[in-house]
Amino acid sequence: MINQERLYDLLLDLITTDSHSRQEREVALKLKAAMEALGANVEIDGAGEAVGGNSGNVICHLPANHPSAPPIFLAAHMDTVTPGEKVKPLLEGTILRSDGTTILGGDDKSGCAIIVEVCRVIEEENLPHGEIEAVFTICEEVGLLGSKYLDVKSLHSKYGLVLDSDDVGFLFTQAPAADHMEWTIYGLAAHAGMAPEKGINAIQVAGEALAKMKLGKIDNETTANIGFIVGGGPTNVVPNKVVLKGEARSLNDAKLEAQTRHMDECFREAAAKYVVELEGVKHYARVESHIVRQFDRLNLQEDAPIVQLVIKAVQNLNLKVETRMMLGGCDANVISGKGLECANLGTGMQAIHTVSEWLDLRDLYRSANIVLEIVRLNAGVA
Repeated sequence: MINQERLYDLLLDLITTDSHSRQEREVALKLKAAMEALGANVEIDGAGEAVGGNSGNVICHLPANHPSAPPIFLAAHMDTVTPGEKVKPLLEGTILRSDGTTILGGDDKSGCAIIVEVCRVIEEENLPHGEIEAVFTICEEVGLLGSKYLDVKSLHSKYGLVLDSDDVGFLFTQAPAADHMEWTIYGLAAHAGMAPEKGINAIQVAGEALAKMKLGKIDNETTANIGFIVGGGPTNVVPNKVVLKGEARSLNDAKLEAQTRHMDECFREAAAKYVVELEGVKHYARVESHIVRQFDRLNLQEDAPIVQLVIKAVQNLNLKVETRMMLGGCDANVISGKGLECANLGTGMQAIHTVSEWLDLRDLYRSANIVLEIVRLNAGVA
């Protein structure tokens, strides 16, 4: 059985240890030590160097004690969003929250704590299990960077779980692909009072494009957003440059491609309308685009082994789980895109990415017991 007090103590230790993205080293060393104490072979990979951080992903191999059982991986991310330094957790009944000046950090230290506790239980109770591969990633919150640099060839597992969502009653098996987009719009500077007709206002070009752009919830599978815009300078100068950043997501690849193309065309069509001729030379507004696939979609079928393991485990515990799709991305998208079956199970975290974040400990313990039962079932021992 899960040791609730021990799991709670570990969670408190992790959430009160600062670990903004690219600053995960202290948490990484704590998780490394905890897993090595259980007999796991642990390495910290080179992902940190690749992303400019102070730690890489922590990859742990806990050897099997039941050789015929297949390996399984369990993953969670160590980094948190801001403000996540000097977290002061408060317990109100079974609800754990911060003091309101920071996030709590249950996203995703609840997942990290569950993985360690499950491994502790199976070792101290000598439960039959195949190899357990615990993966604690960096920089999930800034573009899933840790999982992107994770070498899945170092894993023996063909399937596993990411513990990084809210409701314990949901197993997320579908999630969208996403495109990240950046545009730089160039106009032409001029004196805004003396000769504005000799300039091209880059902000005006951007505004015209945005006015025609479909944003928000496009349909039940597709979303789009412009989340960053910067440019301009003194109000007496026609601005000649503005930079915008946005994204599009969809569960349907064709719809994603169409939405991304639409957003890019809005900028290009707006820029094409602006031209100024000075001393016989024509000056045009222009757009530079940088579009990359941020992550691929997650698309697991109901009969996938990891999905069936979760369903059976929940049934054994007289609980319920519903497979669902989500419009957010997580490490499961990237790991799945690298060829491993991966679903996303909730840990109970709520109101994430806000200073109102909270976690019901009853959900935390429930999630931990589900993961423990999954590992037990994976051993194939009745």
